[in-house]
Amino acid sequence: MKHASIERSPRLLPVVVAQIPVSWEIGQNLQHVREAVTQLQAGELILLPEGALSGYGPDLSALDDGSRAETVLRAADEVAALAIRHGVHVFCGSLIWEQGAWWNAALYFGPGAERWNYRKFNLAMNERGRLQPGGQLAPVALSTRAGTVTAGVQICREIRFPEQWRHLVDAGAEVLVYLTHAANPAEAPEVWRSHLISRAAENQRFVLACNAAEPLQHCPSMIISPRGEVLAETTSAAPAVLRATLDLDQNSNWFLDQRRELSQL
Repeated sequence: MKHASIERSPRLLPVVVAQIPVSWEIGQNLQHVREAVTQLQAGELILLPEGALSGYGPDLSALDDGSRAETVLRAADEVAALAIRHGVHVFCGSLIWEQGAWWNAALYFGPGAERWNYRKFNLAMNERGRLQPGGQLAPVALSTRAGTVTAGVQICREIRFPEQWRHLVDAGAEVLVYLTHAANPAEAPEVWRSHLISRAAENQRFVLACNAAEPLQHCPSMIISPRGEVLAETTSAAPAVLRATLDLDQNSNWFLDQRRELSQL
């Protein structure tokens, strides 16, 4: 007697990459974030740029304003409320003040009032001595309509350190989320784009990348498949929205399982 096979429903995750302007005016930043989140459908996951709430730039002297920390905290609380109200998942970049120091963070706000943050592990040179480096490199589990989805987060120059991305995948990351404010005319064109495609293909994971709407940007906002295929992309300096539905069953460990240990060499 043959038993009927049980078909498993595909794990589909709708995602949005919202490239928005980022300035040191927190009120303006919050308005851009608010406009992006209120356009979402329930269940969607949205990615916003590095520093999207607090502001960000090569010159971090704006952090000398003693009122900025409290203003950022109130803005984050509003985004948390928006995530609950609209039933969405939000990854939003912000500099945050905690434990007597500023950190470069990616903040997560969930539809069930979940809150989490990743703190940039490998700081840029202009951040060193001004910001505190993060001490953890671990993914976060999200409760979505596709079931539990594990996301790993990286910020800006961490694109240069593939071992960090591999560490997140080895720790269970199914989606790699990348926030940046990449606007350096000294960087060679196409290099960071190539890095993003490589991070997706070498780890066989979806990559979501969001840059700020910035005239000098040298890294596109993108959605990339585990095969390294670019599903959506913008190189425009203007605000832009990218959308895709990720079939998480496309993730694979085919290449990762073929690795030889370096001790074998």
